[in-house]
Amino acid sequence: MKKYLPNVITSARIIGSICLLFADISVNIFSPFWIIYLLCGISDMIDGYIARKLNAATKFGADLDSVADLSFCVCCFYRLFPTFTFSHWVWACVVVIVLIKVTNLISALVIHRKLVFPHTIANKLTGLLLFVSIPIYICFNLFVPLLIVAVVALFAAIQEGCYIRKK
Repeated sequence: MKKYLPNVITSARIIGSICLLFADISVNIFSPFWIIYLLCGISDMIDGYIARKLNAATKFGADLDSVADLSFCVCCFYRLFPTFTFSHWVWACVVVIVLIKVTNLISALVIHRKLVFPHTIANKLTGLLLFVSIPIYICFNLFVPLLIVAVVALFAAIQEGCYIRKK
């Protein structure tokens, strides 16, 4: 059972992401939405660590982690999108980053004939900063952390493209 624990944790993140679609968003950080959000984030931080500690890291687990990351991001974006009140230049930055990420995926398909989701330090840092910054923005209306995320995410997307094209 120990060797399956990391994949169970990762699968729980997918289920939690789906639960976010039905939870009410509140500025109360102790609401069900934010509790599920926190549990999903913690699961993202510990599943790989546990897999390495238990010597249970597999390609399937890494791919499942990428699927869980994507489902968490998509579900959060879908639920939180209506609450965002950003200026046009912020949305332009988001669009540029998304276009770079999509270009990276297409490049990986063309070059490697498969989807590639590099787990670089910059991508992990982007995920961590985004995970922390969104509740700060929603609950406390502080915008500055999201600017930092945008810069790090842009760097991570460019680095990811270089990584995909070199390997």
